[in-house]
Amino acid sequence: MKRWLAAALLGLAVVGTAQAAIDTYEFATQAERERYRNLIEELRCPKCQNQNIADSDAPIAMDLRAEIYRMLEEGKDNQQIIDYLVARYGDFVLYKPPVTARTMLLWYGPAVLLAGGFVLLGFIVLRRRGQKASVAPGLSDDEQERLNALLSQPSTPQTPQDKKD
Repeated sequence: MKRWLAAALLGLAVVGTAQAAIDTYEFATQAERERYRNLIEELRCPKCQNQNIADSDAPIAMDLRAEIYRMLEEGKDNQQIIDYLVARYGDFVLYKPPVTARTMLLWYGPAVLLAGGFVLLGFIVLRRRGQKASVAPGLSDDEQERLNALLSQPSTPQTPQDKKD
């Protein structure tokens, strides 16, 4: 029982130190802390494809958090910090990149592909409908003559005894 208690206390101690290691920066006001949190949550980690800087454990994310803290301490506003990171890492660090000539495909490409798919599907459906209408549903001349010959023959009911003979 003492071992379980010691293990639980050790686990809680480790969890507490891991949590404290993430955000060790001291801010003068709560507003600065909120600005810092907003910035690191809205910027994407260059190494981790879909994680923001706040959630990433990559070394570059740690460096970027330190860089953002340094720039906040220097008195730079949010747009200056974002512009610096975009100049250094490109529009990839933004979760919502601006609509420019370079990002047109990113913004409008999926809609264009979807519309193109619907147009292609429409052409295929119309073509198949046209093919079904042009094919005659009736029989060829030879088949019609054979059918008429079969129908003109007298039909006699067959009994099971007739089939044996």
